[in-house]
Amino acid sequence: MDSLPILIILGLGVAGALAIFYTTRKSSADTKLQESEAKIKASWSESEKTVQNMLGKAQREAQDIIQKSKSSLDDEIRQRRREIDQIESRLMQKEQHLDTRESHLQEKETGLASDVEKNRHLKKGYEEQLKELIVMLEKVAQLSVEEARNYLLTNVEKDIRQRAGLMIKQVEEQAKKIANRKAKEIVTDAIQRTAMDYVVPATTSLVHLPDDDMKGRIIGREGRNIRAFEAITGVDVIIDDTPGAVILSCFNPIRREIAKIALQKLIVDGRIHPTRVEEVVEKSKKELDEIIRERGEKAAEELGLQFHPKIIELLGKLYYRTSYGQNILGHVVETAKLAAVMAAELQVNVNLAKRGGVLHDIGKALDFEQEGTHSHIGEEICKKYGESNEVINCIMAHHEDEDPETIEAVLVTIADAISSARPGARRESLETYVKRLEKLEVIANSFEGVEKAFAIQAGREIRVIVKPDTVDDPGTYKLAMDMAKRIEQDMEYPGEVKVSVIRETRAVGIAR
Repeated sequence: MDSLPILIILGLGVAGALAIFYTTRKSSADTKLQESEAKIKASWSESEKTVQNMLGKAQREAQDIIQKSKSSLDDEIRQRRREIDQIESRLMQKEQHLDTRESHLQEKETGLASDVEKNRHLKKGYEEQLKELIVMLEKVAQLSVEEARNYLLTNVEKDIRQRAGLMIKQVEEQAKKIANRKAKEIVTDAIQRTAMDYVVPATTSLVHLPDDDMKGRIIGREGRNIRAFEAITGVDVIIDDTPGAVILSCFNPIRREIAKIALQKLIVDGRIHPTRVEEVVEKSKKELDEIIRERGEKAAEELGLQFHPKIIELLGKLYYRTSYGQNILGHVVETAKLAAVMAAELQVNVNLAKRGGVLHDIGKALDFEQEGTHSHIGEEICKKYGESNEVINCIMAHHEDEDPETIEAVLVTIADAISSARPGARRESLETYVKRLEKLEVIANSFEGVEKAFAIQAGREIRVIVKPDTVDDPGTYKLAMDMAKRIEQDMEYPGEVKVSVIRETRAVGIAR
C-alpha cells in the first residue's frame, strides 16, 4: 500500500520530464527550421546573383563573338573592294590603250582619204593627157585606136610576154639571193662577235663547312637556330649526310644569296644564336645591295652606256632573275650587243639599238613586285628616269605591245629572239617551277595582316608570318584555311601544299 504513492509520484516525475524534453526538442526544431529557412533564402539569393553574373558573362561573350565576326566580314569586304579596284584599274588601262590605238587608226584613215583624193585628181589629169595623145597618134598613123591595138597585139604580144617573164624572174632571184646572203652575214657576224657564257642559277646553293660538328651548332638546341634562320631568310636549310656541307633551297635567288652570305659569315664568326642570326642577315642584305649595284655598273660599263643610278640598280637585280632558265642580265647584254652589231652593218643608230636592247627586259626586275606586264613596267621605269621615246618604243615593240617606229626597234626584237632561241639558252621547266612558287607567295601576301611569306620545300609548303597586333591566335586558323582555299582555286600544282601560319610576339629588354 505504501508503494502506490511512490509509483504515482514517480509517474508524475517521468511525465514532467517528458513534457520538458518535448518542449526543449520542439524549440530546438523550430530554431533549426528557422535557420534552414534563412540558409535556403541566402542560397536562393546567391544563386540568383550567380545566374545574373552568368547571363551577363554570356552576353559579353556573345557580343565579343559578334564583334569578331563583324571585324572578319569587314576585312573580307575591304579585300573584295581592293580586288575590284585593281580590276577596274586594269580595265581602265586597257581602255586607254584601245583609245590610243583608235586615235592612231583615225589619223591613218584621214591620211589615206587625203591620198585618195590626190590620186583622183592626178588620174583625171592623166586621162585628159592620154586622150590628147591618142588623137595625135591617130592623125599621124592614120589608124584608129582599135586598129593599132590589134596590130600591136598580133605582132608583139608573144615576144614581149616572153621577155618580160624572163626579166622578172631573173630580177626576183637575184634580189632574193642578195638579201638572204646579206641577212645571213649580218646575223652570223653578230652572233660570233657576241657569244656569251651563261651562269644558270639553280634552286639550291651549297655552303661548305669546316667540319661536321658545325652542323650541330647550326641546328642549335632543340633546333632553335635553324628555325630562326629559316624564318628570317625564307630559305629552307637542308642538313643531310653530305660531309662538310649544307644545302640552301629557295626558288628566289636573291633570298638564297642573302642566306648563303649570312651563313658563311656565321660559320666564320662561330657565334650562332637567333639574335646573332638576325643581325648577320641584315648586314648580308646591305652587302648584297652593294653587289647588285656593282653588277649593274659592270654591265653598263661593258656596253659603254650611262644610266640613272636607279636603272643601274635594276640592271644588277636582273642577274638574280631568270627567264626559262636563262639569266636575264646576260640575256639583255647579249641582246644589246647583237642589236648594236646589226645596226652598225645597216648604218643606223648603234647607240639607240644598244640602249633599247639592254633595257628591253628592265621591267622584269620589278614584275614580281608590281602589277602589269614587264613591258609596261619597263615603260614606266624609262619614262620616270628620262629615257627617250625611241628607247621606250624598243621596249614596247619587242613583244608587239606597240608597232615598231624605228629600224632599231625591229633590230632589238630580232636580237631578243636570237638570244632566246639559241641552243641551250633556255629551259622551260625551271621557269614554270619558279613562276608557280612566285604565285604562291603573291597569293599569301595578298591577305590582310601578312608580314612575310616564303614558299619552301620545292613549293610543297608556304610559310606565312603574320603581324601579331593585326591577327590574333584564332585568326591564324581562319587565315590558313582561307589561303588554302585560294590556292586550290587559283593554282595548279602536283600533290598538296601545306599552309603554315606563324604568329609570334617578341619582347626585348636591355639591361645596362
